[in-house]
This record gives sequence, C-alpha cells and structure tokens, in this order.
Amino acid sequence: MSDFCQFVVRPRLRRAALLSTILSSAALVACSGGSGQSTEEQPNTNPDSGDTSYAGPAPESEDVQNYKRYIWDNLAAENRCGSCHVEGNQSPRFVRGDDINLAHGEGRDLVNLGAPEESRLVTKVASGHNCWLASADACADIITGYISDWASAAGSVASTITLTPPTEREVGESKSFPESSGNFENTIYPLLEQYCSSCHSEDAGTAQQPYIASSDVDQAYEAAKPRIDLDSPENSRLVVRLGSDFHNCWTNCSENADAMAAAIRNFADGISVTAVDPNWVISKALYLTDGVVSSGGGRIDNNAIALYEFKTGSDDIAYDTSGINPAIDLKLSGDYEWLGSWGVQLTGGKAQATTATSKRLFDTLSGTGEYTIEAWVAPANVVQEGPARIVSYSGGNDIRNFTLGQAMYNYTFQNRNDASTNADGMPALITDDMAERAQATLQHVVATFDPINGRRLYVNGEFTGDADPVEAGLLSTWDDTFALVLGSEVSNENQWHGSVRLLAIHSRALSQDDILTNYDAGVGEKYLLLFKVEEETNVPEGYVMFEVQQFDNHGYLFSEPKFISLEDGVTPDGVVIQGMRIGINGREAVVGQAWAKLDTTVTATDYDAETGQKLSPLGTIITLEKGPTSDEFFLTFERLGNEEFVRVEATPAAPAAAADLTPQPRIGIRRFEQIHAALSAATGISSAHPDVVDTWEKVKQQLPVEADIQGFLAAQQMGITQLAVKYCSTLVDDTSARASYFSGFDFSAAASSAFDNDTKRAQILDPLLENLLGRPITWSAAVGGHTAQLGTAPDESAVRAELDGLIDKMTACGAGCSADRTATTVKATCAAAMGSAMILIH
Repeated sequence: MSDFCQFVVRPRLRRAALLSTILSSAALVACSGGSGQSTEEQPNTNPDSGDTSYAGPAPESEDVQNYKRYIWDNLAAENRCGSCHVEGNQSPRFVRGDDINLAHGEGRDLVNLGAPEESRLVTKVASGHNCWLASADACADIITGYISDWASAAGSVASTITLTPPTEREVGESKSFPESSGNFENTIYPLLEQYCSSCHSEDAGTAQQPYIASSDVDQAYEAAKPRIDLDSPENSRLVVRLGSDFHNCWTNCSENADAMAAAIRNFADGISVTAVDPNWVISKALYLTDGVVSSGGGRIDNNAIALYEFKTGSDDIAYDTSGINPAIDLKLSGDYEWLGSWGVQLTGGKAQATTATSKRLFDTLSGTGEYTIEAWVAPANVVQEGPARIVSYSGGNDIRNFTLGQAMYNYTFQNRNDASTNADGMPALITDDMAERAQATLQHVVATFDPINGRRLYVNGEFTGDADPVEAGLLSTWDDTFALVLGSEVSNENQWHGSVRLLAIHSRALSQDDILTNYDAGVGEKYLLLFKVEEETNVPEGYVMFEVQQFDNHGYLFSEPKFISLEDGVTPDGVVIQGMRIGINGREAVVGQAWAKLDTTVTATDYDAETGQKLSPLGTIITLEKGPTSDEFFLTFERLGNEEFVRVEATPAAPAAAADLTPQPRIGIRRFEQIHAALSAATGISSAHPDVVDTWEKVKQQLPVEADIQGFLAAQQMGITQLAVKYCSTLVDDTSARASYFSGFDFSAAASSAFDNDTKRAQILDPLLENLLGRPITWSAAVGGHTAQLGTAPDESAVRAELDGLIDKMTACGAGCSADRTATTVKATCAAAMGSAMILIH
C-alpha cells in the first residue's frame, strides 16, 4: 500500500501528517513519463460527422447567424440530416447548403425556442427518425441542447413551468406484490430460469443486468417486479420483450410471449385485491407519468464540453449529450446497473471513453487553462480508499491530467500542472478530515481549477474552504494520450463504488453562484404531482402538489409539498390539513410517512398566487412496488378542510422478555498495538528501536486484533513470544540499559554462580515483575511449590515460581555452561515473563 493509501484509511489523522505523506509519496513519481501501464482502448462509438463547410450567401440577420452556429453547423453533416434535408431533396430543407437564409426559413418552423424539448426537430428524432446513435433519446437530448443554446442567444428560453390539471382518476382497487417469492417461484421463475439464465444471471458467462434469472430466487423476484404488470399481464415488459422486441425467444416469439403472459397471469391470479378503506379522507389518484415534468431547468451548461445525464437506461453506452463533436461517449463494462431515475450504479464496473475522443478534453482545456468537473454522485460507502476514482482523465495508476476521487470521508482532487505537481497531479487537494464531506448519500460535488485560484472543491453548493497546498501553475504539461474514465482507473484498479446521476465537464471554472444554481436545479427525472382535493377543501382547482422522482430502482422521493389552486383569482384561506400520508396501490405505504404528524392551515396571508403555500420542508422515500408506470399514488388525511377521519392506532404488542445474552468473559486481551506498547513500557526499550521494528513488522499481523479472549489462538501466542524475545535480547545486549534495569546483577559471573542464591535471582526477577505489574512487590517468604503454569492468570507468586524453575533448567549445566550462558539465561527469563499472561491479559 502506498503512503497515500496508508493515510487516507485513517480519516482522523492530522492534516499536516496527511499532506506530508502525500508529498513523500508524490516524490516517487517522476515529473514526466508514464507508469508503464497501457490505456485500455475502447471502441469508437462516434464516427466523424463529415464535411459541413458552407459557401453560400451570408446570413441576413443575427438570428440567421445563430441558426447557422447552433443548428446548421451541428446537423448539416451527411451522417446526420444532410443526406436528406438539403436543396433538391426531402422537405423540409432546413440544412440546405446553398443558402443559409432559406435554410433558416424552413428550420424556424421546426423549432420551439420557448420549449426546446417540444420542438418538431426533437420529437421527430425521439420517435426513431434517423438518429445517428443507437439511442434515439440521446439524439433528442443533443438536439434539445442545440436549440436551447440558440434560445439562450435569442433570449427566448422559458423560465417557468406551466402547471396543467391532470386527468382525474379515482383511487382504484389494486394488486400488490407479496413479500414472499413463493408464488413467483412456482409460476414465472421456471421460464426465466430455463430460458434467460444464460445471460440474466450473475453466474452467466456474459452476465447482464437485470438478474431476472438469478440462481437466488429472491434476487430474481426483486429484479423481475418492475417488469411485471399485475393488472395487465400482457403489457408486462417480460412479455413485450419477447412478443414485440423479439428478444431471445427460445422457439416462436409470439408463442413464447403468450407463455410468459400466461405465467404472469397465473401469478397475478394468486394475489388478492387491495380495496381502499371507505372511511378514509383521500385525494384523487395519480401515476408518476401524470405529473408535469420539471427536470433540468435552469442549469448553467453554456461551457459544458462533455455532459452525461445517463438517460439511456439500457445497453452499454453512456452518451455525451453536450452536442460537441466528437462526442466523448463512455463504454460501460464490468458490474454496473442503469438506474430508472437517470443514472448508473457502479459496483466494480467502469465507464471509459476512447483516447481519440478524450483528446478533445486536452485540446479544449489546455487552451482555456481552466475547467470544472461537476458530478451528482452517491457513494456506496465511506470506507473506500486509494483514493477511489470517481472520474479520472488518466493513463495509469500514477499518471494523470486530473482525478476527482474519494478517500473514506474525504473528497480528493488531483490536477497535473507545470509548476508544483508531478505527473500524478500530486500533492492532492483533500477536504478537511473533521468536516467528513463525503457521505453515502446523493451529493453535488464540484471541482474547479484556474491559474489564479488553483484547485477548489464544492459540496452541495458550498465551497469547502480547503486551500490548495501548492501553486496553481498551468496545464501545459498535460498528456493528450489519456482516456476519460468513471468508476476506476483505466487499469481497472482503485475502483469506486456508488451511483453517478450526472457528470459535466466545463471549459471554465464555474463561479460560486453558477455552482449554487446547478445545485438548486437538482438532478434526475422529476415530476410535479398534483393531487386534487377540491371536493374536500371547497377550493376550486385545489391541489396538494409534490415534487416526485424515482430515487433509484427501489424507491420514489417525495418532497416539497405545497397547497395550490390552478384557478385564477382564487386565494384559499382557513384550509386545515392534518395527518397527511402517502398511499400506493390501494393502501398506505408501510414506511416513509414523514407527514403523518402534519398540522397546518392554508391561509390567505401565507398563500402565494404563483407558487402556492409550502406545507412542510420534509421529504421521504416511498418503496417502489410495481414500477413508475404502474404504481398508483394518492393521499390520505386525518383532516382535510371539513372532512375528518378518526384514526385509531393499534395497541402495540407487549414487548417480549429480554433474552439472556451469551455469558461474556470478565477479562480481555490486549490488541496488537497495546501489546507492542506494553512490552516497550515493561522493558524500557523504545518501540522505534530498529531491531524491534524489524521483528514488529514481521509478527504484527499474527497478533490479536480484538479484545475478546475467546478468539485467542496459539499462533498469536507465538507472535507475542517472538516479539518479547526481541525486546529482551535488545535490553540485555545493551550494557548500559541492562545495568540500569537489573541493578547490581553481575553479568560477568559464570552461570553456576550468578544465580546461586535468592538475592541474586531477585536482582533479575524483581525488576521484571515490578515493571510488568507497574508497582513494587514484597516477598514474605521463599517461593516454592512450582505448581502454576506460565501463561495462566497473572498471580505473581506463581509466575515467580515458574521463572525460578526456568533459571534452574537454564543453569543445570553447572561448571560446563558456556561463557555467554548468564546473559542467555537472563534473556530467556525476561522473554518468559514478558510473553506471559501478565502482558496478554488486561
């Protein structure tokens, strides 16, 4: 493990020590030159767009010039729209090359500058019309970006969301997935296991998510739920993939789809219908897709040269939808999973671009001399080290242009410059240990660099305040042969586990205000759900509105509840709202009822005609059951306006009698570092003595790691003995140290006479025992009856008896003992005492 790794695993170390260690580690890497590791080459998913030169009449207006810059220049290539929609060919001729003014005239009708995503250019491509990528949605997103840029230049971007009343729907009876997978195992799972396990199982040679045919039936059940429609089995994704998509049919696709639909119907028939309690005070019902889309508005992306929103949700390409060519698309590999909420979860996988397309980062950023890495991420845990690579533009484990990483509770930022870092971008900028900025939750993490301020880190819109430890410098030493990669190093090492919901690389250092704007804009596919409560409140077009998004593949995030009327001129007043709960599929959600204690009143004073009245600052997660297109939501209330439901809480069951715990030992053992310190204190030899350090490094992994005496092993005693022998040998071999420790003992005497009476033996035994016990000892009588066994409970009389016996055995050679027998006997006696239970037990 490198010095850097050794220190980032201890998030509480003092910052000076951490930086010092990183600096010393950095010195091991040359300021130029590579690591010797090759950059893994990825397939090119972005062929050259072709020639888009224009030689016709000049634009007649600024708007025509903007049309050329943002639309024509990007879509006129033959592998996009230029093979059809040109002069003398298919109408509309919006990328004709003979006259940009005529092209603008035809193209202007295809564009909605107020709502770019609703433009005909976008919706046509989104339906599958001549997309140049494998994903029509990705092409649509790119064209939306082009139109948004034109709209920004024209000052025509819509800044508000128009709320429209949803279709009224009464809360219906519903079926919900049972907790047990037993019925699934007997109906649907046999087909999945037999025909889908060669791909959709973690045990498959080419394992592919989702694991609907996992050897673990419970895991298969969880993966299959979002792909099963209990109310209309024939509409289930499992059926559609066979019947309409012809996906891996095993015989005849139509027959296979019918077999799957029959299995799902059989499964659904075994589930009882959930009926709504007629006494509840409830709102109208909504599906997630009944909401008003509120995603992505207000972001600062003017200088984004690479943008990943991870909307694809399938296949193995994360598309760069910045609209800049060549696109730096990322190829996913290893263990990953697409998130329904837009995003990708990496659990050992990575997403990597080609070196050819990644070169655009070098070309642009080395020119601007500044940049920003912006990411919405959710770390899987706070024990990752290395640092683990969240996003990196690098060529190996120790050579890079930049890296945003995680080291336990810290975020790290490495950037290579010409003045003060080496080829690894070291020393790194690291967030303060005590701040614990990195958390296992969704966070907006931004890293900026410019030649004035150097590196800066921002978390959730807030500057961390951590100062760059080195001079800023320039980007002139960057390497153009590196690759952009997410989730690991290009070598597949230093893996990062977590979810990436959005990644943007900007060609300038975003300001604090811009970063806060993007943080406030949020991330992911979000909807405004309008639950109608007009009848209960007597407020025309009265709604309780939530911002809702699919948080991950297992839950929905409900937040920012408001009361609002869509009727012009209406100002609600005196509307009481108490005990609001979320309902899903005919019943109240079991967990996540953050507003169960809500007690508020909508008043004319607090109500705003444009935004309504905020009911609560809280948010909550509701468990996903059937999937975003099938889960039906509604609200229940204990009181809403003049309607009231008296909720009778169930009497909780009496707690069971507490079970007796397994008896625990009254004594414990010292851990490895405590044993090391105790031996040093008992012998007076420094733990940093070179001879001791050498033995310590060899045996420390053999010593106890827990205080539980029940886990003690014989092998651990051997490690303690080896360390004790080294401490004692070091003590006795040092003439000054031994003279001080064993005061009065004659080491030059022969072994036959050096220990021939109790006084001489006491000069050895008393210092050992007193240092072990930490107190003086007094002997009232001669010790005999050597019955105790060394290593049992630390009774000093018994230990002394054993040590006396050991001296007898060591000096039994009498006059025939070697000249060094006296020193050897003291070493052995010391080692026996230091390796006894008096050191181990505490």
